[in-house]
Amino acid sequence: AQLSATGKYPRTWVFLLALSFAYVAKTMSGAYMNSMNTQIEKQFNIPASLVGIISGSFEVGNLLLIAFVSYFGAKLHRPRIIALGCTVMAFGCLLISLPHFLMGRYQVETSISSTENSSSSMPLCLASNGQSSIPMEKPSAGCEKEPGSLMWVFVLVGNIIRGMGETPIMPLGISYVEDFAKAENSPLYIGCLHTATVIGPLLGFMLGSFCAQLYVDLGLIDLEEVTLTLTDARWVGAWWLGVLICGSVNLLAGMPFWFLPKTLFKEGEESDTEVPHRISETLVQGNGKNQVKQNMYEIAKDFLPFLRALFHNPVYMLFVCITVLQFNAFDGMISFMPKYLEQQFGKSASDAIFLIGIYNLPIICIGYFLGGLLMKKFKTNTIQAAKIAFWISLLEYLIYFAAYFMVCETSPVAGLTVSYEGIEQVSYMETTLLADCNSDCDCTLKVWDPVCGDNGITYVSPCLAGCKGSNGTGKHMVFENCACVAASAFSSRNISAVLGQCDREENCDKMLQYFLILSLVCCFIYSLGATPGYMVLIRSLKPEEKSFGVGIHALAARVLAGIPSPVYFGALIDTTCLKWGTKTCGGEGACRMYDIVTYRYNFFLHIYLSFVNCIYHCIIYVLGLSVIEKQHIEIGDCKFLSVSNYFLLRQTLPSIVFHNRL
Repeated sequence: AQLSATGKYPRTWVFLLALSFAYVAKTMSGAYMNSMNTQIEKQFNIPASLVGIISGSFEVGNLLLIAFVSYFGAKLHRPRIIALGCTVMAFGCLLISLPHFLMGRYQVETSISSTENSSSSMPLCLASNGQSSIPMEKPSAGCEKEPGSLMWVFVLVGNIIRGMGETPIMPLGISYVEDFAKAENSPLYIGCLHTATVIGPLLGFMLGSFCAQLYVDLGLIDLEEVTLTLTDARWVGAWWLGVLICGSVNLLAGMPFWFLPKTLFKEGEESDTEVPHRISETLVQGNGKNQVKQNMYEIAKDFLPFLRALFHNPVYMLFVCITVLQFNAFDGMISFMPKYLEQQFGKSASDAIFLIGIYNLPIICIGYFLGGLLMKKFKTNTIQAAKIAFWISLLEYLIYFAAYFMVCETSPVAGLTVSYEGIEQVSYMETTLLADCNSDCDCTLKVWDPVCGDNGITYVSPCLAGCKGSNGTGKHMVFENCACVAASAFSSRNISAVLGQCDREENCDKMLQYFLILSLVCCFIYSLGATPGYMVLIRSLKPEEKSFGVGIHALAARVLAGIPSPVYFGALIDTTCLKWGTKTCGGEGACRMYDIVTYRYNFFLHIYLSFVNCIYHCIIYVLGLSVIEKQHIEIGDCKFLSVSNYFLLRQTLPSIVFHNRL
C-alpha cells in the first residue's frame, strides 16, 4: 500500500466516489448503445438479428476476460486494473464511431429520382418502367465490393473491446468496497453503486434522444433537402456523435484510479496512524527479509478449489440461475425497447428513447437507494433479504402481465395489413402489393417509400398507389391522380397522397401513457428488491471468494443470457417483418414494417421467463437458505476467521454453531 502526500490513507468513500463515476460512465455508454440499435440497423441496412449479434458482442468481450480478471485481479492492484479497463472502453467507443468517417453519405431508399423531386406532372406510375426497377432487382456485377457494405464489423469489434474494458469495474470494485467497508455499511454502499448504474443510463438515454434528432450526415448536407421525418422508418440519427462523447467520459472516469492505493483502512478498526487493513497476502513485510513473493502459479493454484466451492454452494448456484433468467428477459427487452415503442405506438426514435429514460430510470434510482437504505436501517440478514426478493419478484411479474392488453393498431398499409379494397388482411408476401389499380404501372416491389392517401390508407410507394403525377418539392410534395386511392372502399373526392405513413388511431397516445405508467410501477417494485437480492449473492460467499464469485456470476449471466438474448430476441422480431428494405446491391436490408400483433407477443416473451424466475426465488426462500441456516459449520483453522469476519458470519447466519476446537 502507498501513503498519500499527507501520510494518511484515503478513506473508503474516496474509492466509492471514483467507482460510482466509473459506473456512471460504463452504464452511460451501454445505455446509449442500446438506444442506438435501431439507428445502427438502418445506417448499415441490416436485420434485427444481426443487430442483436452486435449488441451481444459486448458480452463476448466480457466473457473473454471476466473469469481471469475476477480471480487474478483480486491478487493484484485492483484500482489500476479498473483504470486500465476504463481506458480500453474509451478506445472501443472510438472504434465504434469510425465507420461514419469512412463511409460515404447515407443513401436514402426511395423510388423518386432527383429529377422527379421538383414541381412537375411526371407520370410516377410509369417511373419504374425504365430506371427504378433495374438497380433494385438487377444489381451490377461489381456491386458486391461497394465501400461501406461491411462497415458494421467495426461496430462489432469496437463493442467487443468495450466489453473487455468493462470487465474489471464491477467484480474488482465491489470486492474492494466489501473488503474495507463495515458489514452494516456494505448494503448502503452497494445501493449507492446501484444508484450510479441508473444515473448513467439516464444520461445515456438523454444523449441518445438528442442525437437521434440530428440527421446522421450532420454538417455535410443541407437539412432542407432531407424529405424524411423523424418517424420515418428510414430516418437515421447522428448515432456516431454520442459514441464519441461516451468514449471521452470513460477516459475521464479512469483517471482517479491510477492514483488510488492497493489497500485501504478497514472501517472502524484502525486509526489514520496505523497500518491499513490488509486483505492481500502479497504485501511486503518488515524490512524486506521476510518478503512474500507469489508467482502466477501460486496465485492460480487455488483456482479450481475456489470454483469447486462455488459449485457446491446451493444459495450461490440458485442465485446464478435467477440472474440468467432475469438477464435473458431484460437484456433482450432493453435492447429493443425503443424499437418497440416506435413500432407499437408510432413514436420517433428520439421520443421513444426520451420516454424510456424519463419514466423508468429515475424511479429505478430511487428504488435502488431505498432498498439499500432499508437494509441498513433494519439490519436485514440474508434470509430476510431472500424473502423480500421473492415476494417483490412475484408482485412485479403479476402487475407487468397487464402490458399485454395495452395495444395500439398501426395505420393500414395496402397489400400488407389491408387489401387495396380496404379489407383487413395480414400478408407476408410481396405479390399482394400488386392490384388491378397499379397492374399497368410496372412498379418495383422492393422499395419502401410510403405515401398516405386521402382515404387514410398507406401505400408502399407512389407508384404502387397508382399516382400519375406530383406537385411541390421536398417534404411538401403531393402526388395526384392516384388510381388505388380512388379504387379503395374508403375513397374520397380527393384522390391524392402525401409523403410518409398515415397517422395512427387517436387512442395510441393514451395507450402509450398507460404502458409507461405500468412500466414505471414495475420498475420501482423491481428495484426495491434488487439490493436485497444482490446481498444474498454477496453474503453467500466467503471473504476470499467474493471477487471470484462475483466474476463467475457475471460470466454466467453473459454466456447464458447477455450473448444469446439479444440475438434470439432480434431473430423473433425479424420473423414478424411484413416489408423488408432493400440494399443498394440487392438483397434484404433493414425491416421497414412489422406485424405489430405478433411482434407484441414475441417481445413480451420475457414475462414467461419472469414467471420461471419467481420459481427460483421461491426455491431459495423455501429450501436453499433454510438448509444453510440450520446446518452446523465447522472451521478447523482459526487463522481464516478474523474477529470482523466472525461477527459478519453471526449476522449473516444467526444460528451458526462453532465447535469448541475453534
